[in-house]
Amino acid sequence: MHIAASRVSAEATSSLQAALAAEFGPRLLNSPSALSQYGRSEGHHGEHLPDLVVRPTSVEEVQRLVRAAREFRVPVVPYGAGTSLEGNAASVAGGLCIDLSAMDRIVEISPEDMLCVVEPGVTREQLNAELRSTGLFFPIDPGANATMAGMIATRASGTNAVRYGTMRENTLALKVVLPDGTLVRTGSRARKSAAGYDLTHLFLGSEGTLGITVEATLRLHGQPETVLAGTWPFETLEGAVHTVIATIQSGVPVARIELLDAAAIRACNRFSNLALPEQPTLFIELHGSEGAVREQLDLMQTFGSELGGGTLTRAVETEARSALWKARHQALPAARAMLPNSVTWVTDVCVPISHLADAIGRVQAEVERTGLLAPILGHVGDGNFHVFFVLAPDDEHSWAKARAINEAMVEHALSVGGTCTGEHGIGIGKREAMLMEHGPEAVQLMRRLKDAIDPEGLLNPSKLFGDKAAETR
Repeated sequence: MHIAASRVSAEATSSLQAALAAEFGPRLLNSPSALSQYGRSEGHHGEHLPDLVVRPTSVEEVQRLVRAAREFRVPVVPYGAGTSLEGNAASVAGGLCIDLSAMDRIVEISPEDMLCVVEPGVTREQLNAELRSTGLFFPIDPGANATMAGMIATRASGTNAVRYGTMRENTLALKVVLPDGTLVRTGSRARKSAAGYDLTHLFLGSEGTLGITVEATLRLHGQPETVLAGTWPFETLEGAVHTVIATIQSGVPVARIELLDAAAIRACNRFSNLALPEQPTLFIELHGSEGAVREQLDLMQTFGSELGGGTLTRAVETEARSALWKARHQALPAARAMLPNSVTWVTDVCVPISHLADAIGRVQAEVERTGLLAPILGHVGDGNFHVFFVLAPDDEHSWAKARAINEAMVEHALSVGGTCTGEHGIGIGKREAMLMEHGPEAVQLMRRLKDAIDPEGLLNPSKLFGDKAAETR
């Protein structure tokens, strides 16, 4: 059982609305059409409408909104681009949704220190467009054009994580508004520190339950001299996965190495007008000097040729590479388009690289046995893979099959030392899985941190944690 957050009273909402009306005017939204835009995300968890939405434009406005909500005991849910997959920004108790997308200023770019300072609504595409002339780029690429605050909240990673790390490695400092409206600063511009608790990383992955990020200092990287991308079909999914494992274990510094099974390739072909062989396929990208890239590619092809790899089609020009990765990033709408009027349930796990082939093979065998439509994709260079269950909304039998596969997938990942989610976070969709992964003692410690910082439980309620009774057993 989950804790079901009680919906905030109409009286409290009305009082908060009256208190905010004079200052925020047209930026205070409560019409059904406006609220409906904030009721759903990319996940499958249904509609959860807030009662009010405000789009602040400054840190001070965020502070005033949080203080006002606390005064009337109204829940607060921070919101970015709406790309989350586990109901991470769902307004399950109604209340006030703070849409941070209007706070989209790039405050500073420091090429000398290889860092930038951004407001929470800045998106990854916006930032990299601004960085083009500097010789630097921000590498975290979860696929969706997510906001920086959202990526911090879920500790995002994506296609480049195998070489450049996740938000954890690329976030240096934060400004965060706490549930009582206090503004705190964490971290510094230095690359390392031994000064006290690591508060920056406490907020990373907290999914907006401890504070609202209003500014971030991020690490940047130099644009590589040479970039080579390509697609590489394999006779079997196992052969493709073992090629990835051999490549990583040999120390090849791959920038991106993605796996798409035959069903995923079929979906991308139809949606993005490609003509790739409908076989398990690796999408790869290598960065470095011309000589280093050539050596990396030769070594990879040595491994792949012994494991059923076919012809590797290269994409060197920027336009060709962009088209390739655009098709990969559109895999979710591509999967959804395979079944008209469908709902797509996207789930993920991450396992140690040595267990990757077995983990994916188990899922693929169950998908085939049950007859579900469920393309498998993955950022397999770091052991992370996704299953896209494409389901008719009213097909209860298929939903039950998907739930069983998801549960088995999570249980197996945990049994080999992996995690129930490599990227999507916990939200409302994987609360029991988090308890299984960390155990009651660790989850109770997380609860104590939450209670200490947010004693009234107003900030993004019902996320991360499940039933208290179950957690103490």
